[in-house]
Amino acid sequence: MPSAAATETPGPDSSGPAPAGRRGRPGYDQRSVLKVAVEVFNRHGYDATSMGILAENLGISKSAIYHHVPSKEDLLALALEQALGGLESVWEAPEVHEGTAEHRLEFVVRSTVAVLTERLPFVTLLLRLRGNTETERKAMERRRAFDRKVAELIDEARAEGTLRSDIDPRTVSRLLFGTINSIVEWYRPGGALTPEKLADDVVAVLFDGLRAG
Repeated sequence: MPSAAATETPGPDSSGPAPAGRRGRPGYDQRSVLKVAVEVFNRHGYDATSMGILAENLGISKSAIYHHVPSKEDLLALALEQALGGLESVWEAPEVHEGTAEHRLEFVVRSTVAVLTERLPFVTLLLRLRGNTETERKAMERRRAFDRKVAELIDEARAEGTLRSDIDPRTVSRLLFGTINSIVEWYRPGGALTPEKLADDVVAVLFDGLRAG
């Protein structure tokens, strides 16, 4: 798991309302500008991407971009809200509060994989942040808050005896996050590996090696 971002957090291909913002030039709306911007940020790095590079990729002038967003950092904030809003919504599901800690942890893992595959470019951007701006630092703190909640579930599962206790919990947490986060580097939507099968495989690899004998 920024400051002034959209209050709505629809997926990138959602038919729901676009993030709040000013009307733009014909041919583009804020959502389509954001989609291209995230692709460019991920390709070149946020710091290395200028408004000129964005304009070139969009095929419009720099001044035309400002009809959609006030600044490059506002685009970043909108993009990060897509990722963080999806991740944070995992904790609103009833399944997070029901059953054993192991079952709740498995639900969170599956849900996290689902958010990652649905909002892959946005989560990729989140995971590549360097913390060079206030928007980035706030986003990284929200991500750390998400990670802490998962770590607490791991501790609960160890305490109830459903996960192995012979492995350092910090190691378990790092391996779990490392496995899930690595998906952004190799997963390609639309291929033979569906999001559902990917979640099954992640759960099998993580939990079959963690369950108490």
